[in-house]
Amino acid sequence: MDGHIDLDSAQKDCKNNEKLPFTLVIFGGAGDLSQRKLTPSLNNLFNLNQLHKDFNVISCGMPDLTEEEYRNIIKTSLNKFVSEKSEKKWGEFLEKFHYISGAFDDKKMYEKIYEKSIEIADEKRQVIFYLAIPPQYAPIVIKHLEKSSLCSAIYEKKIVMEKPFGVDKESAKELNRIVLRAFEEDEIYRIDHYLGKETVQNILFFRFGNSIFEPLWNRNFIDHVQITAAETLGIEHRGKFYEKAGVIRDIVQNHVMQLLSLVAMEPPANFDADRIRDEKLKVFKSIRSMNSNYLKKNIVKGQYGPGKSGGKSVVGYTEEKDVGKNSKMATYIAGKFYIDNWRWADVPFYIRAGKRLRERVTEIYLQFKQPPLKLFGDKYNKIVPNGILISIQPEEKISVRLNLKYPGSENFPHPVEMDFNYKDLAHILSLDAYERLLLDCVKGDLTLFARQDSIEAMWEVVDSINEYFEHSYQGELPNYFAGSWGPEKAELLLGRDGRCWRFGNTCEFHEEVVLDGNKNQK
Repeated sequence: MDGHIDLDSAQKDCKNNEKLPFTLVIFGGAGDLSQRKLTPSLNNLFNLNQLHKDFNVISCGMPDLTEEEYRNIIKTSLNKFVSEKSEKKWGEFLEKFHYISGAFDDKKMYEKIYEKSIEIADEKRQVIFYLAIPPQYAPIVIKHLEKSSLCSAIYEKKIVMEKPFGVDKESAKELNRIVLRAFEEDEIYRIDHYLGKETVQNILFFRFGNSIFEPLWNRNFIDHVQITAAETLGIEHRGKFYEKAGVIRDIVQNHVMQLLSLVAMEPPANFDADRIRDEKLKVFKSIRSMNSNYLKKNIVKGQYGPGKSGGKSVVGYTEEKDVGKNSKMATYIAGKFYIDNWRWADVPFYIRAGKRLRERVTEIYLQFKQPPLKLFGDKYNKIVPNGILISIQPEEKISVRLNLKYPGSENFPHPVEMDFNYKDLAHILSLDAYERLLLDCVKGDLTLFARQDSIEAMWEVVDSINEYFEHSYQGELPNYFAGSWGPEKAELLLGRDGRCWRFGNTCEFHEEVVLDGNKNQK
């Protein structure tokens, strides 16, 4: 797609971002998330000169390590997870890191953190507490922070919390009551790394920065919307977590709901964080409630069995480590949602998410309605509908599909795509999801972080599905092979409406299909 982008201006704006001194306290600093994501992201921001020169990191955790041993762990993680290696710069970067060992329920550890923070920073600054720990430890840490000097008035404090934010609406409310005793709402950064991806952020700019699209973004022109979050990986080493969470708590309640809200929300009054989050909340509250009859017809539960992924044989879910042999936990979901407001009345939103699927794909696809007249005759009745594709992974791109005349003497409509791909801008400064979100936290920009009322509203949407899956669903599991596109009934979900997934088997029209149990009623 041709067009002029002022790269010099974009680079200048990025370099002129205000840099603020800070101390980052990472609980779980020797853990997997810290090694894979946090320290590599900090290193890249440091190399790009995006951080104030006077920043420090205090990592704390249960492993009994000296500061030198901990810095060696960081060096190993940088060697493994950083693409551009510069050991010359690593020395200066590693000096920023300090380590304190201790149990999360030990008051003395918090006293040591406070003493270290005073020692390394001789001025008032912001302190950011990052909870890179399993969710069951979060209330323990927050309660100790509340009682410690770390939350006193001498610091501008913030807290970053990883998902899951509870396991249902009630537990999310309770977690919020705990954190609000120590922090104000505008000091709480509930992180979802999907929202840090460039293409996800670009949804709002694409919609509201282009007058040619916004007038068409409604029930009058859009036939349906598809949101897919497909992964080729299984549950890896997360058997214990997945047996409690499943695909709905792991992916749908956060990632998929956030993508849906960005596609469906109304224009905000301005780009202030709370104005954007207000509009997203309205979407969650407008999603049609689902009773058992609706769920039975419009929600598909899946679990992967043995199969092949990436050309290799892989085991089924119930054969994974730390998974029960008779487990009924869902590793796949497909469903049809409706947003009952003026813009989206009667437009179906089809969502699907799952593990061990054929391809790694996260995308949003908006399909437009067919032209009202068969101008090209019955011979070309199957004209390809217009569509907008917002691809998040593996490629970060936006495509618009149009129909043009195929070269030659006949009037033959031919689909073409107009693409914008972020890889075409690889030569300018670009931050990955965690880098962007860490930088926004330092700057105090809450736009890409979830607010508690939205968290509760998202749980309200999915709690009924979880309840149905866990207590009422009667279908046989597993019901799809690893390496496939999921259960056959997910194809029928769209097939009975005369539609089909962008990725999947060819669908057929079905007037009535019951998706629960073993019978299909036509």
